[in-house]
Amino acid sequence: MVRPSGRREMAKAVVCKGRLNIRAACSAFTISETCYRYQPKLSDENAEIADWLIGITDRQRSWGFMLCFLYLRNVKGFKWNHKRVYRIYKELELNLRIKPKKRLYREKPEPLAVPERINDVWSMVREAGGTPLHA
Repeated sequence: MVRPSGRREMAKAVVCKGRLNIRAACSAFTISETCYRYQPKLSDENAEIADWLIGITDRQRSWGFMLCFLYLRNVKGFKWNHKRVYRIYKELELNLRIKPKKRLYREKPEPLAVPERINDVWSMVREAGGTPLHA
């Protein structure tokens, strides 16, 4: 599936070559004429956010996204939206690897101890009132 921005570029290419007019190109690529005329606002702030994120993750390798974002928000005082910062964080591929839990493998579990005679093993049992009973 092609995103609307990709369809917009394809429609603009067709219109520039003179094969279709804007209305026919928008209809062919199923986008609105508003989408066709939209000019994205590429902000210099995105580059600044990327620079900050790269700097933070170089210094603090164990920090994930949330710690980086909270540092930028609370310590540095930037008012950037977390969704915007996260989008740039993902584009830079700074996501931390989630380490799998290590599983302990035992060769053979130990067998349970079986008492040899009656009253060989005793245990403590609690009564409903909380006072212990001795067996």
